[in-house]
Amino acid sequence: MTSDDLAFDRDHIWHPYTSMSEPLPCYPVVSAQGVHLQLADGRQLVDGMSSWWAAIHGYNHPRLNQALQTQMAQMSHVMFGGITHPAAVALCRRLVAMTPAPLECVFLADSGSVAVEVAMKMALQYWQARGERRQRFLTLRRGYHGDTFSAMSVCDPDNSMHNLWQGYLPNHLFAPAPQRRFDDSWDEADIAEFAALMETHADSIAAVILEPIVQGAGGMRFYHPRYLQRVRELCDRHQVLLIADEIATGFGRTGELFACDHADIAPDILCLGKALTGGTMTLSATLTTRVVANTISNGAAGCFMHGPTFMGNPLACAVAEASLALLQEGEWKQQVAAIERQLRAALLPLASHPQVEDARVLGAIGVIESRQPVNMAAIQRFFVDQGVWIRPFGRLIYLMPPYVIDADRLARLTQAIEAALDRPDLFLPA
Repeated sequence: MTSDDLAFDRDHIWHPYTSMSEPLPCYPVVSAQGVHLQLADGRQLVDGMSSWWAAIHGYNHPRLNQALQTQMAQMSHVMFGGITHPAAVALCRRLVAMTPAPLECVFLADSGSVAVEVAMKMALQYWQARGERRQRFLTLRRGYHGDTFSAMSVCDPDNSMHNLWQGYLPNHLFAPAPQRRFDDSWDEADIAEFAALMETHADSIAAVILEPIVQGAGGMRFYHPRYLQRVRELCDRHQVLLIADEIATGFGRTGELFACDHADIAPDILCLGKALTGGTMTLSATLTTRVVANTISNGAAGCFMHGPTFMGNPLACAVAEASLALLQEGEWKQQVAAIERQLRAALLPLASHPQVEDARVLGAIGVIESRQPVNMAAIQRFFVDQGVWIRPFGRLIYLMPPYVIDADRLARLTQAIEAALDRPDLFLPA
């Protein structure tokens, strides 16, 4: 890329959560291989982010590339209305087999936010078909579910990137964020306010929606599996649907194939995305039970009222099926366990650093919570100079590397974080 390309990018192209008038610097990546991003100036960066949780097998994986090439030679896209194709059938067959047993019916969509929109519409249409006017959702503070409007409405209303939209969004119910950490002893008081909200509003709640075990962009917090079990019990008691948003946590990131597996529960509706295609292209899936699907289908509309143009895109389905085949060979389990051991050894001792508020690790996720917000431009430049790609936000410096990373490259990531903590100029005043 030329300097003119970068100038055009700066002046004309919006990047995620970035100002157009005062944009953050962008680093030109020209290729990616394994766990490395290649910059235009020849530098290689060890990727600590898996392109936002997605590239779990690393970049340019030969089996994923081959799946794309094979499918492209047949057809890159065909409408899904009135048509099916082998790639979609193979993918959905694998999804039904690997997700919790009650989940039998698959809706394919474009992105994680759309999967959440689909799940919420499913819950609303389910109750409409049953002749009940349930239009509210119960969720957790510190949660994050995406950037589209229904998804934003169940993100934290006060302390998230979406509080700008208060007054425009539906008014849903928010329970306090779970306080008992993943490895803590359980305290029943942690579920008390959630239970009280459920008791008071059960007749108007269409569904509970939450991120199981890991609250991601809302704070990278890991909570107790018993909390999730109690939510499932309360949903059953009050006949409320449970939506598990596993877009970030699905496919092994937390050390279990799905985060719900830590609690041995199954949701009524499951949202998947990000790692579904191994980071190759965008695709999401929303799965539900036969009871929910049939109830919707037997309602007044006679069908589920959603249908994206690129639903079931053959290229995306083919590469997703290949990615899930790689996962089901089982190597991810040992890879994630090895990453967790190394992250624990390297990051947890940093909890005593004067710049650190907290350090926590679960599966292939490592988090340093600093006492002060990061200076985004400065810390990003520092990490690039260290030869690593780490993208913090707020007070969170976190890692979620590809599962295929080796110990030496993972050490480069953790050492770069440790070095950053000794640089006060990389942080903003508290």
